[in-house]
Amino acid sequence: MEVVDGAMQAVDGAIDNAKNAMDNAIHRIKKEVKLQKMKSDSMCRLKTAHNWQEVKENVEDPDAPSYFWRAHTVTVLLVLICCLVYTALIENPVNDSTYNAKRGFVAALFFWVTLGMTIMPDGPFLRPHPALWRFTFAFGVFYELLLIYILFQTPVDARKLLKYIDGDLGEPIPEKDYGGNCRLYDGDNEDPWHNIKDKVDIFMVAHLAGYWCKTIIFRDWWLTTVISIMFEFLEYSLEHQLPNFSECWWDHWILDVVICNGGGTILGVYTLRWLSMKTYYWRGLYEIPTYRGKIKRFFGQFSPHGWIEFTWNPLSSYERWIAIVCITIVFLITELNTFYLKFVLWIPPNHILNPVRLLFILLWGAVSLRETFQLLDDPNCDKLGRQSWVMIAIVVTELLICIKFGWSTITKPLPRHIALWWVLGAALLLLYTVVKFYLLKPYYIPRPEKENIRMGSPINTPAEHKGLPGEVDGNGYEVGEDNTEQAGDKNSLTQAGLFTNQLREDKKDL
Repeated sequence: MEVVDGAMQAVDGAIDNAKNAMDNAIHRIKKEVKLQKMKSDSMCRLKTAHNWQEVKENVEDPDAPSYFWRAHTVTVLLVLICCLVYTALIENPVNDSTYNAKRGFVAALFFWVTLGMTIMPDGPFLRPHPALWRFTFAFGVFYELLLIYILFQTPVDARKLLKYIDGDLGEPIPEKDYGGNCRLYDGDNEDPWHNIKDKVDIFMVAHLAGYWCKTIIFRDWWLTTVISIMFEFLEYSLEHQLPNFSECWWDHWILDVVICNGGGTILGVYTLRWLSMKTYYWRGLYEIPTYRGKIKRFFGQFSPHGWIEFTWNPLSSYERWIAIVCITIVFLITELNTFYLKFVLWIPPNHILNPVRLLFILLWGAVSLRETFQLLDDPNCDKLGRQSWVMIAIVVTELLICIKFGWSTITKPLPRHIALWWVLGAALLLLYTVVKFYLLKPYYIPRPEKENIRMGSPINTPAEHKGLPGEVDGNGYEVGEDNTEQAGDKNSLTQAGLFTNQLREDKKDL
């Protein structure tokens, strides 16, 4: 009987050990699955900086839109047709060809922009209203068509064309030179601080506001700072072409880079922090009971509908690196176009056309950067956005107009020492790209480390216990070797195999 009892106890002990081993194996499998899922989610967050699926699902309810969110396509069509009928059949004609040409041009522009606001698809932005962003896109298409028309004219005819907008345009303008006497304190003058006072003008406020807006649309202070510094180098390099670029050293680096551009960037960073920490929860205006809440909701309509952090990560891949370099080049060309267009088309710096163009460039750039970031970050996005396409076409066409109309100025060669510095910079950029993304490119992704948990030991082994080099783990494999293929066999182990592993662990621990 004692032998039978001993055998039964041994069998019961073996069964209990087998059950414990099985429970530990199942627990370890579950833990490994959870760990791999967490690592996978972490890698996905590194690949995509934003949950784009959530953005696609978070849309307005199309079943019950408010009056101001409807398209009103039929109403707009009837109003436009009534305007045309009035002009054709009721209004008395005017025998002035210039007046009729201007009026017809404005009417055609109004018809096109209204059409775009009504039937064009929405962009990525919803606030303050999608119609605003449809308007900017429609006006961008019109501006590109106008630039193409100007490109086919001669410089004289293009300047005459601007006289239809303003009779004061199309006249030669003197270029202001900000260089010359660069002494901060000029004791020989009646006003020793006249140099500083001459450099401080309304354009300093424009610089600060411009870089505040740039930081907001880039949502990255580093890129904004790079563009700021690079543009100062461009001004140094091109001051032999445009006198407007000739500035004192302290005007370049203190007034422009540090005070104006740096101050605008700092304001932009604080604005970005506020927008990123803000809670975006929207209710209808008529659902808010208090007047204070209604007023707050009204002004909230002019803030973003939601917020996406632009994690550009230029060094994460070759594609992103090239994309960031191209974005920087496009924005620098856009900055240069502002000055060269004024020069070749004879537009005074204080004319209303300049801030209007910059305002639309800002709006187009905000949408283009949002579309470009989604193209780089969203794996399901595989095409360039509409606004980005039009924006690139506008920048290129403006550049071609500057080159064609200002050929004698553009072709002035760079000074030898400046050209050598640019060649050296381009060579270093190319060398860094080759070394970073070709010579040092990783050919494999290291596997995530797995916790070496020993299972089934009669002695309480801590979960965080790590095996020593050369030690055999709970599956019978040496610690440190690649167990990927063998891990799939663990699920098919029989109870006898688990019991064998258990005896091996017992002997080792004891």
